[in-house]
Amino acid sequence: MTEPELDEAGGRARFVQVFLAQRGRMEALVSRRVGCRATASDLVQELFLRFWRRPAVKVEALDTYLLRCAGNLAIDHLRSEGSRGRVNEGLSLDEEPSTQAPELALEVDHDLRRIDQALRALPERTRQIFLLNRIHGRKYGEIAQAMQVSQSAVEKHMMRALEACKASIAEPAVATRRPGSERR
Repeated sequence: MTEPELDEAGGRARFVQVFLAQRGRMEALVSRRVGCRATASDLVQELFLRFWRRPAVKVEALDTYLLRCAGNLAIDHLRSEGSRGRVNEGLSLDEEPSTQAPELALEVDHDLRRIDQALRALPERTRQIFLLNRIHGRKYGEIAQAMQVSQSAVEKHMMRALEACKASIAEPAVATRRPGSERR
């Protein structure tokens, strides 16, 4: 066995050891978030496969990293379930799709405008980090390296940007006008 192969095998063995030690905590965390033990078990197994298939990544606190990844996977699962539910609601046979479509499109357009306003109001660095991640698909580590900041700084900027976006669509639409209501 060559040295890199031995290192990779040792890294995999360490990963399996840490993963098995944290599995119960990860399943408990995911179960609390998604509300189903079976789904939590499936998601934690999916997390294992994702890590197993990718090249070895050096992480100092692998146990903490795995817990964070498990929590993020639960959030992603809930988002995808929510999206499926909204699509299924939109396809329901009880309602006439043509009567709901214009109102829904107007509502989505209104939300997008509010999110755009919220993003424009952010500090330049926060907006830039958000756009690099969400629009250009850059990972936090890549953004941190490119902008010469720590990864935790990138995470904090992303958290602020996401909170601003969320708040912009949660606020009542007092100051915004509907299209076509402008005075001439």
